[in-house]
Amino acid sequence: MVGDVQADRVVPPTGFTARLTVLAAAAMAFLAVFALALSLATGRLAERWSEALTGSATIRITAPEDQMEAQVAAVLRLLETTPGIGTARLIGRNEQKALLTPWFGPDLPLDTLPLPALIEITERGRGYDPEGLRARLAGEAPGAVLDNHSRWRAPLVRAASRLRALGLFSMLLITATTALIITLAISAALAANAQVIRVLRLVGAQDAYIAGAFMRRYTARAFTGALAGTILGALAIRLLPAGAREGSDGFLTGLGFAGTDWLLLPLIPLLAALVAFLATRATSLATLKERS
Repeated sequence: MVGDVQADRVVPPTGFTARLTVLAAAAMAFLAVFALALSLATGRLAERWSEALTGSATIRITAPEDQMEAQVAAVLRLLETTPGIGTARLIGRNEQKALLTPWFGPDLPLDTLPLPALIEITERGRGYDPEGLRARLAGEAPGAVLDNHSRWRAPLVRAASRLRALGLFSMLLITATTALIITLAISAALAANAQVIRVLRLVGAQDAYIAGAFMRRYTARAFTGALAGTILGALAIRLLPAGAREGSDGFLTGLGFAGTDWLLLPLIPLLAALVAFLATRATSLATLKERS
């Protein structure tokens, strides 16, 4: 990659292939920023969902109105003597209404609906035995059902993990596409400069010397384009509406970069330059060998 003014003259400083390389690298880097943001955001989302649902559970009590108070009291007494239970709290009607309002609106007539009683419990230490607690509930409060959120947590975390893998796979596709575009550009540049290359060979230039000129030029072009695309992508992420980043459970929650995540962005133009270097080296040497 050390500069050689004489050799670099082999590669035209402007032209179709030069513009194609810069624009392709910029576009791919822009997309790579969003693919990376998606991967990081879904990783954080999976962790947040897992942490929010782990260590907590809900007991739902469904019983006739004249038995509801007695069963709630029985469940609360049972929880006080259950090892691994940290806290147990009865969710009031107003809190239930607040939870249901986003789904049914503020005019929901809770007083006329037979809503079950809900008790929120949290674990402590090594936690409790869910099966043992279910058996005790069945004996003392037949209308009580334990939901430890495991059936909700696993699919959510699995979905977020798959989205993260999709983001990483998108990064691989972007890298492969960049390499393909640069390969086509370098092939076109070699074909356009076939006469100049022929003259250089007549005066004793080796294929490695000629290929080095193309490697330097196209690596620099890819780096420049990718740097511009990365900056534009980072600005676009930064300018996302605040609501898309500050929600608690939406898909776009946390989309972007946080803390040390921003340190990953400089790797994108460096990766683009590496891909350009390897693609240009392989293509130029192979093409020159075929035409020797």
